[in-house]
Amino acid sequence: MNINQIKYVLEVAASSSMREASAKLFVSQPAISASIRELEEELGILVFERTNKGISLTDAGREFLVYAKKAVAQYEILEDRYLSKDSDKERFSVSTQHYNFAIRAFTEVIRKNDPEKFIFSIHETKTKEVLEDVGNLKSEVGIISFSGASEGVIRRLFRDYQLEFTPLMRREAYAYVWTNHEFADRKEISLEELKGYPCVSFDQSDDSSFYLTEEAMADYAFDKIIKSDDRATSMEIIAELGGYSIGSGMLAGEDAILQGLVSIKLKEEDPLVIGYITRKGSAMSLYGRAYIEELLKYKEL
Repeated sequence: MNINQIKYVLEVAASSSMREASAKLFVSQPAISASIRELEEELGILVFERTNKGISLTDAGREFLVYAKKAVAQYEILEDRYLSKDSDKERFSVSTQHYNFAIRAFTEVIRKNDPEKFIFSIHETKTKEVLEDVGNLKSEVGIISFSGASEGVIRRLFRDYQLEFTPLMRREAYAYVWTNHEFADRKEISLEELKGYPCVSFDQSDDSSFYLTEEAMADYAFDKIIKSDDRATSMEIIAELGGYSIGSGMLAGEDAILQGLVSIKLKEEDPLVIGYITRKGSAMSLYGRAYIEELLKYKEL
């Protein structure tokens, strides 16, 4: 078993077809297929079930995928740290849901420490990837939130990924609308009043990740919903279609993307608990400790 075989399995599992995986990897389909078959023979399991309709993961393959993702993540960290031409640079990485205070804390760490050479990363991404990034030590710190509906599932995932969660704040649910919306001057509103407008939701890209949403009211039956995985796109849709999104009410005035939005408190109650996660037992770097110090400035709980 080698790292390329594992990467092939991950790409095939993430793609809609072997052809798509081949194009992304720049490796021929026969070469990928032969490599995966060799891996299956060595492991003594079938990772993929092959039919004339295509291929799909077996139960054993799904279990293998869990460990394969961790193995590749760890390998990439080692490769970047020790084999990269930039191995002499300071490194620090954060993964976060869509919260501006997480970005401001990140920039403060750089401003105050000002390392001579560095490669710092901030990944604004999906809930599951925040959990995986910190669990696999791709990132030292993750910013994450959950509502009452998702708390049980999220806390179980904290245990599964061996993560420690520190709460920072509790926020009520708000609707975000554009400044020219007919409800823009309201102080409070219900989802029933907004039902004629599309709700723009951050796309977690997996229907099975229902409880991994970073937004409140995840279990509400919206009549109209548009999923987007880009903030600028979401803002454009809200502005053009008179839509709305649901958030924590924390609008950063200096953020150009968010300047056209106003927040209105929702009558429905589904508060979010927002905090940070770290890997249990892992030693924090200078920058990890500095980042947490910045985050604690926002602590209200």
